Amino acid sequence: MTTSPPAAIETDLGRTRRARKIHRVLTQTHPDAHCELDHGNPLELAVATILSAQCTDKKVNEVTPKLFVRYPTAADYAGADRAELEELIRPTGFYRNKTNSLIRLGQALVERYDGQVPGKLADLVTLPGMGRKTANVILGNAFGVPGITVDTHFQRLVHRWRLTAETDPVKIEHAIGAMFPKRDWTMLSHRIIFHGRRVCHAKKPACGACTLVKLCPSYGTGPTEPAPAAKLLKAPRARDLAVAAGVDPELVPQQAVAAEAP
Repeated sequence: MTTSPPAAIETDLGRTRRARKIHRVLTQTHPDAHCELDHGNPLELAVATILSAQCTDKKVNEVTPKLFVRYPTAADYAGADRAELEELIRPTGFYRNKTNSLIRLGQALVERYDGQVPGKLADLVTLPGMGRKTANVILGNAFGVPGITVDTHFQRLVHRWRLTAETDPVKIEHAIGAMFPKRDWTMLSHRIIFHGRRVCHAKKPACGACTLVKLCPSYGTGPTEPAPAAKLLKAPRARDLAVAAGVDPELVPQQAVAAEAP
């Protein structure tokens, strides 16, 4: 009777090298990766990020144009009529709590930072409605300060790739950050989140239409045959994603191309 040899234990160096290979592939797979919350300045991004909790970026982007016109400054949020603000952001869900956060954010910015969103992590995390994830989104996309955004997609994918066993978001941030040059952190986050929304879904990842087949130890979690996997790809570039994975783009149905990335 013969038995298979035990799988080799991956060293820290080996894991880092694999992580960087994953990032190189994602760079080619998602050349359009970016912050999907529409904004024109740090305050708008801060507001949009608060609204994005338990809500899709698409819905937030439908709400914010009128909101940004009505409340262009921190002082406007600080002095907002609660009922009016609630009505404007109602479609994003949890609108009462979010209204509280926006009003308190405006007040804190006026009182402590002359109405301006600060550009330092230590300051941002003290603001109402701001956690470390939100702060890193703002730093990376409004100030050009590298940051890793550990949202649900990021956390799910780095676990599937077995890059870290940490479950605390701050510990995940530090563990993954140590594998990459700091300059890569912001775009790394975008690319991983893009992949999580478009390919590596929570319930059923499109394993058979993924460019990371050779690098992913969780390959097989979702369907591995091209036809069923291609149907799971989402977003306007779904057929491009299929091509990148060596899959016939005609297997991607039109509704997948038109689908909103979750």
